[in-house]
Amino acid sequence: MQLISKTYWGGAPMNMRRKPADCEVDNLILRAADFREHRGLLWRPRGVTKPKTAVVVMHPRADFTHHYVIPRLVDAGVACLAANTRNPNNDVTTIHEEIILDVGSCVSYLKNRMGVHNVVLVGNSGGGALNGFYQAQAKAGKGQRLSRTPGGRRTHLNDAEMIPADGMVYISSHKGEGMIMNEIIDPAVVDETNPQLSDPALDMYDERNGFRTPSKLDGSDAAWSEYDEAFVKAFRAAQLARVARIDAIARAMIAENRRAEELHNDPDFAKLPAARQREVLRREAFEPVLTIYRTMANVHYVDRHLDPSARDYGSIFSPRPDLMNWKFFGFGRQATPHAWLSTWSGLSSQANQMHDLPQITEPSVFINAGKDQEIFPKTDAIPMFNAIAAKDKTYVDFPEARHYFEPEFGAREAPDVEKVMDVVVPWILDRFGA
Repeated sequence: MQLISKTYWGGAPMNMRRKPADCEVDNLILRAADFREHRGLLWRPRGVTKPKTAVVVMHPRADFTHHYVIPRLVDAGVACLAANTRNPNNDVTTIHEEIILDVGSCVSYLKNRMGVHNVVLVGNSGGGALNGFYQAQAKAGKGQRLSRTPGGRRTHLNDAEMIPADGMVYISSHKGEGMIMNEIIDPAVVDETNPQLSDPALDMYDERNGFRTPSKLDGSDAAWSEYDEAFVKAFRAAQLARVARIDAIARAMIAENRRAEELHNDPDFAKLPAARQREVLRREAFEPVLTIYRTMANVHYVDRHLDPSARDYGSIFSPRPDLMNWKFFGFGRQATPHAWLSTWSGLSSQANQMHDLPQITEPSVFINAGKDQEIFPKTDAIPMFNAIAAKDKTYVDFPEARHYFEPEFGAREAPDVEKVMDVVVPWILDRFGA
């Protein structure tokens, strides 16, 4: 059953369509403050070893090493450090309090090793929230940063060098992966161990609640649904209730590990029978993985009247979210308890743009794609822009562009990318030079 959006049929939609005209590429192994390594590609104009300005482009899990912003920036004399975090293409164990150290190692490399004067963080999609979290923590300074993850682990943030960036670029940025989850998780699931059990009163894909079922698998005959206010209110409250239930499961699992750790550290542990000691050690070492079923249930996917825009029907991943909701592919489908709380729980995650943006006073440009199927004008884009504390901030809307500014399926060129870069390149050059 082919349910994936055509956007992904030709490869990753965020990848560049051409390489910079004349460049050199350095393959880097970077080391974060907690000694974890991650990789990146440094794209720079040929012969330029000490650029005045450089950007960092990253995402919590997606590979942005060939991101579409790179060619135009390098052609304009701006170096681009396009890096993966320590968890490329897999966020099952992603802790946001750890991966912002990876952002920090990129900024440190550019500032300390290369002598770059100005560093701009370019955040596309989830990269925006990643960068916002980094910048807010970097500006807080040592001793004022978060000392614990939501799961209770000690962070390295107060020991780390975290140099604030000089400017921020947000392109189709969302509020945070947890904030996304709050709005896409299916509240009709009544048992996390049996995902086929549903509460029909909370099922947005039940026609009795206002859903209009397409007849074609490709969604080409889909008609917009329309939900009444009472259903949407109950649906949104139930989404948060389900997130809270999963939070409780995650915290209970973490507590079991802690109890085993306490038993191991007890002075009388050595007196226990060998079999009991093995049992305790195994429980202490055990790290379970949560499977979060059905995470493609945002009413905005199929109801456009709630937050009007020019977007197409469906989600960024599929034109049939009602069916894709049951597949493995999707947001946050598997996570360790610590990763769930840090990254995917909008109730527990500390990576929240609405908390971070009011701390950011550096020049910022916020670019919205009007046909985005995951980020919506009234719900997301405008509140985020308004939250930015910078006096120098710019909002640019491309009403006919999609999330990754990708063209129609099969097209060789991406004109919307060029339009975005017509904004981003002069914005950076005017403020920071090249």
